[in-house]
Amino acid sequence: MALKGLENNDLELIIFGGKGGVGKTCCAVATALALSENFKTLLISTDPAHSVSDCLEQQVGFNLVKIGGTGNLSVIEVVAEEALSGFIAEHQGELKKLLETSTALDDADIEEMLSLTIPGIDEVMSFKTIIDFIEEGQFEKYVVDTAPTGHALRLISSPKMLDEWIKVAAKIRWKYRYMITSFSGSYQPDAVDTFLLGLKKTVNRIENILGNNTKCEFIPVCIPEAMAILETERLLSILAKSEIIGRQIIVNNVMASDECEYCKRRKAGQLPYLKEISKTFENLNMVEVPMFAEEIKGIAALGKLKEVLFKAETNEHNIN
Repeated sequence: MALKGLENNDLELIIFGGKGGVGKTCCAVATALALSENFKTLLISTDPAHSVSDCLEQQVGFNLVKIGGTGNLSVIEVVAEEALSGFIAEHQGELKKLLETSTALDDADIEEMLSLTIPGIDEVMSFKTIIDFIEEGQFEKYVVDTAPTGHALRLISSPKMLDEWIKVAAKIRWKYRYMITSFSGSYQPDAVDTFLLGLKKTVNRIENILGNNTKCEFIPVCIPEAMAILETERLLSILAKSEIIGRQIIVNNVMASDECEYCKRRKAGQLPYLKEISKTFENLNMVEVPMFAEEIKGIAALGKLKEVLFKAETNEHNIN
């Protein structure tokens, strides 16, 4: 079987996730390469230990980089700390006024608070970066390479985290508004109110895309091993609670050859797990990727993986 439906014009956001070490990055990059042949595509890495650069054998970083030798592919590796610094720099005035009108902190305290790292902010800033790109509309397809499962789940839940922060800030502003109205008789919305309203709209946009199975698809990557299967099952179960439904699964590193004793033993050992995957994820389109003899790095090797993912000729592409 091959990956299906990713060239649907309505589908914008494709997120790859799964256990560490299963080959998410290679699959995400190969998918982005395939889509870039017909669509202007942006590949976004939200993994703090970025490996997209290594996979492409080209330095990327937290800047848009056009990948040479591809159809129409650009790549960025999101650095959450830089994204947060940029966010604070852009909205420093509003954030300072929010704190000034709701706390007894002096200027030095406020500056120190704004410099603190907020738990969970990495995922919030990563997803806000993704949504900002989508809102700008420069690309037709957005492919996201996430870190291992826990990070992916936090990334998906980041809109709720941001929404909770907005609710607390809004309550503070309501008290401030009540006080001003009591003393002056009226209240005029200011830059802080506009800022909070803008953040709320961002949350709504994120949730609207994530919850829309026409616009967004989550593709788990698994390998035929017990722990990977269990983690993938839990991942999809948690995502389903957020109405994010997987339609297909990539099963990577499948031993297709039986030309040597090791190959035969490895293939036989994987068979029970492949049967378990077929049963556990029977409602998903399953794409098997054979075990490659060499590390998948560079455009040429990624091109071979791309052919497997989109043409399903896995046996022909087994490299011995």
